[in-house]
Amino acid sequence: MEEQHITSVLKEERIFKPPKNFSKNAHIKSIEKYKKIYNYSIKNPEKFWAEKAEQLHWHKKWEKVLSGKNDFYRWFEGGKINVCYNCLDRHLENKGNKIALVWEAEDGKVKRYTYKQLHDETCRFSNVLKSHGLKKGDRVCIYLPMIPELMISMLACARIGAIHSVVFGGFSYDSLRDRIKDSGAKLLITADGGFRNGKVYQLKGNADIALKDCPSIKKVIVVKRAKNKIKLKKGRDTWWDKEVEKAANVCEPRQMDSEDTLFILYTSGTTGKPKGVLHTQAGYLLYAYQTFKWVFDIKDEDVYFCTADIGWITGHSYIVYGTLSNASTIVMYEGSPTFPKPNRFWKIIDKHKVTIFYTAPTAIRALSKYGEEFPNKCRLSSLRLLGTVGEPINPEAWMWYYNNIGRRRCPIVDTWWQTETGGILITPLPGAMTLKPGSATFPFPGIVADVFRDNGKRAGVNEGGNLVIKKPWPGMLRTIWKNPKRYKETYFSRFKGIYLTGDGAKIDEDGYFWIMGRLDDVIKVSGHRIGTAEVESALVSHPAVAEAAIAPYPHDVKGWAIYAFVTLKKGFGKSEELKNELIEHVGKTIGTIAKPDKIQFADDLPKTRSGKIMRRILKAIAEGSDDYGNITTLAEPSVVEKLAGERV
Repeated sequence: MEEQHITSVLKEERIFKPPKNFSKNAHIKSIEKYKKIYNYSIKNPEKFWAEKAEQLHWHKKWEKVLSGKNDFYRWFEGGKINVCYNCLDRHLENKGNKIALVWEAEDGKVKRYTYKQLHDETCRFSNVLKSHGLKKGDRVCIYLPMIPELMISMLACARIGAIHSVVFGGFSYDSLRDRIKDSGAKLLITADGGFRNGKVYQLKGNADIALKDCPSIKKVIVVKRAKNKIKLKKGRDTWWDKEVEKAANVCEPRQMDSEDTLFILYTSGTTGKPKGVLHTQAGYLLYAYQTFKWVFDIKDEDVYFCTADIGWITGHSYIVYGTLSNASTIVMYEGSPTFPKPNRFWKIIDKHKVTIFYTAPTAIRALSKYGEEFPNKCRLSSLRLLGTVGEPINPEAWMWYYNNIGRRRCPIVDTWWQTETGGILITPLPGAMTLKPGSATFPFPGIVADVFRDNGKRAGVNEGGNLVIKKPWPGMLRTIWKNPKRYKETYFSRFKGIYLTGDGAKIDEDGYFWIMGRLDDVIKVSGHRIGTAEVESALVSHPAVAEAAIAPYPHDVKGWAIYAFVTLKKGFGKSEELKNELIEHVGKTIGTIAKPDKIQFADDLPKTRSGKIMRRILKAIAEGSDDYGNITTLAEPSVVEKLAGERV
């Protein structure tokens, strides 16, 4: 018999209304205002998006707002635009001296760029790219740490019409090689090295290994960052500083068609081969612009700090494009959140008077295990809004964040979106919405979201199912690079003409959306399909638990059973009694069916440098397998061996 839904076991009844003063000054001041805008956007989507597009600078106005068929859509056809111009040039007259970027190195040194300075540096590097023969449509691969040159590289590509493909600096040489080969990049921008936890990590060395099998790369430009010893290949490799010092600071922006490609960003595919998600110019920029403006309720005086790496879509949309197009001040940090102590984020907030802070639930949980001591030593009084991104946030982590970082006065925007969506799709608008810890609340205007059973019928209230988006939106991916067939099969084949997100979700009796994690992570226990996020939430709601991750393992009776990896908060000791207590706690909190059969205490979990838990590794350990795949991208690869050795 076909499984029709995911069993939902999580219940959350706490609510938090927006502070009156916040609502009074917000762009969207009430739930009534949101509903009015939302209903208008759904009934008149083309008119709604056309009105919003007027906020951007166009070299030539579009002829048609939306066209397309067979799930391949086009927005603002006939329009001419330049993304870099919209992020920099149009602000120069009135805001040229406003700080655009505050960059803090891991050693605490700070560099600031005004919009005028960022514009000058971008123009110089645009001219460097042109001097090496780069032109519209050529691909440029960027493999850099979190330094200003990463942002400048992207903007320079956008200025001249080159297509950038940013590869996260924590990826190994084989990940870099695969992405260069697939994109056919002509030029690579990298650095000698980067800093993480006070140590230098290799970048140029990795690039040299990758490039042995990448004949498309003709030129490599290297930023001096760590000053570690590297080799420059004669005729191919040059230093960034030598290149830009001879370049002019004037470069006319190229007028791009609305549907020209802006960037390719690779995301891991279930087949193991990364997917090159392709985003275009106008629709993507508009969606990043509008979501940043409303979700973060951005004001001219705000100082915004997003902890994501620019190598991920969060960094593209909400450190570079959405932020700069709104003429915002952005704080960008190079290193680890725990270096030299687990108070680094909180100290950065105080030092730069950050008003809006956007981070991942994994970071919140990892920092919460150190208790309240570190945030309590910081003022955090400048903050007015908090945000989360990257995965569902469990209610207890939400409450820790709300109480200890926001000091019970800052709304939290719990945002759901993907690399493929280009921007935030389901989110609170902080001045308008009553919050429920753990819920992403409602769709952004223009987004028609729903939850379907496997058979294509709409799921019932509080019934878990497939999260889908029923209508196109401007920020959506246009295809997968060189693979339109995979695009169709991955996103539009399950429910005809409807975008399948791959995430599980439910809608409660008040219409709030609750994300239940990746459908790949659903565990079938005794005929029930249970989302990992809900069981992890139950474990983290116990006062001893800082972080939890669950994986399935084969069971003779149930088919599959739940194996939990649990990290304890400071001050709690590991014991069999505590394991039994946690199992019973899950039973009481969300039901017997979700009880873990095995619990393994873990000092740390296998995570990428960006904080993402590598569940495939945990699944292998739970099953007793040593088929972990590539572990070189982990922040601490040694964690895997330790966990495997302590398997219960």
